[in-house]
Amino acid sequence: MKVILVTGAAGFIGSAVAEKLLKLGNKVITVDNLSTGKRGCIPDGCEFIEGNDYDLETIKKLEKYSFDLMIHLAGQSSGEVSFEDPVYDLQTNTQSTIMLLNLALKTGCKEFIYASSMSVYGDHENPLVNEKSIATPKSFYAVGKLSSEHYMRIYSTYGIKTTALRFFNVYGPGQNLDNLKQGMASIFLAQAIANKHILIKGSKGRFRDFIYIDDIVESVLLSMGRENGKLYESYNVCNGEKVTVEKIVETIKLNLPYNVSTEYGEGTPGDQNGIIGDYSKILKDLGWKGKMKFDEGIKEMIIWAKSSMKSQN
Repeated sequence: MKVILVTGAAGFIGSAVAEKLLKLGNKVITVDNLSTGKRGCIPDGCEFIEGNDYDLETIKKLEKYSFDLMIHLAGQSSGEVSFEDPVYDLQTNTQSTIMLLNLALKTGCKEFIYASSMSVYGDHENPLVNEKSIATPKSFYAVGKLSSEHYMRIYSTYGIKTTALRFFNVYGPGQNLDNLKQGMASIFLAQAIANKHILIKGSKGRFRDFIYIDDIVESVLLSMGRENGKLYESYNVCNGEKVTVEKIVETIKLNLPYNVSTEYGEGTPGDQNGIIGDYSKILKDLGWKGKMKFDEGIKEMIIWAKSSMKSQN
């Protein structure tokens, strides 16, 4: 049994990771401020500390634990919101990372895994990117994620094994359908079910590389205790498949039993046109490869979303 900190276990990815770790027999502690996460999403058996993981008082509450591993998944996750409140974005995505890395150093925790983002790359003329591609962030959110990676790289020189998982566009059952500023598939799907109308901010030709929640959880598990010899690594966690905005919308419409109208409006600040990830590095080092294709994954998500939103009404 390991003692593991999973920040953000009231959220989409954090709750899924925490639940899996608990099922494997680990002791899991979480910190969450419940700003976008929901208390009811925290898995049974997960020890919960409510607060901000960039707040010193919250960090002090964690000092009594001897963590084998920290998995930092909490943080403001919208590029759009990062322009509305860049200071809060910096606190949740970068300051929190520094404080947790300091805690790891202070308490002797030797492993740290971080939820970074494909947004660190920005846009590229050749949309296929690998971990050596130039990172040119377009949003404050992306700047914060990239900054955290650099802090991790430096802290690794103190003997902490640090891994930055650059998640591409995560989707699937359990995603927050109330947050209409984060998660392209969930934003469109929530609007389609609630209003039978989708407002798309930006052009239909933009595209994303989607990765299913179960594959995300598997990437975290395989990163634990990695033994490729390097104290710091970054990995793309992606499918390598281009899915346009138009295809997302049409797939959602095809899988709903009623007509859904669409409307295109102005884009949001810092929005990427699109990139596709190369996952060859994580496949080589950790044996990870995404299993769920978008067409099947979105069907699973729609079935869950219809049931979830119906039960709320």
